Amino acid sequence: MTAAIARYRWLALVSYFALFICVVTWQFGTSHSEQSALFRALFYVLPLLFPMYGIAKGKPYTHAWANFILMWYFLHSLTMLYIAPEQRLWALTELVLTTLAFAGCTLYARHQGRALGLGLKKLKDEKN
Repeated sequence: MTAAIARYRWLALVSYFALFICVVTWQFGTSHSEQSALFRALFYVLPLLFPMYGIAKGKPYTHAWANFILMWYFLHSLTMLYIAPEQRLWALTELVLTTLAFAGCTLYARHQGRALGLGLKKLKDEKN
């Protein structure tokens, strides 16, 4: 693993796990929500658990599809920035961590996938 790929992996790991801690703390450490704890666990925490094992193991494919899950948190943070002024610090933290995790996961998946030869193969024109 090159130094650049190691930095991308570090960025993805740190920001993803920091996002997880932020979401858990926000949803269960503050008393801002009228929603049940089960709803908050299923809706906010569970999606982050799906790719966690693959990200911890450094699997490029998992880093790539984790970005789909990260987009939910990106949209959530933008929405909360707009509608909940009292929670702007939490929403801004979520936005920054999600953006960093997205960048780290994207760069790691791209470069590590190429290093491992996992890229999509281009279709070649077949001559008859």
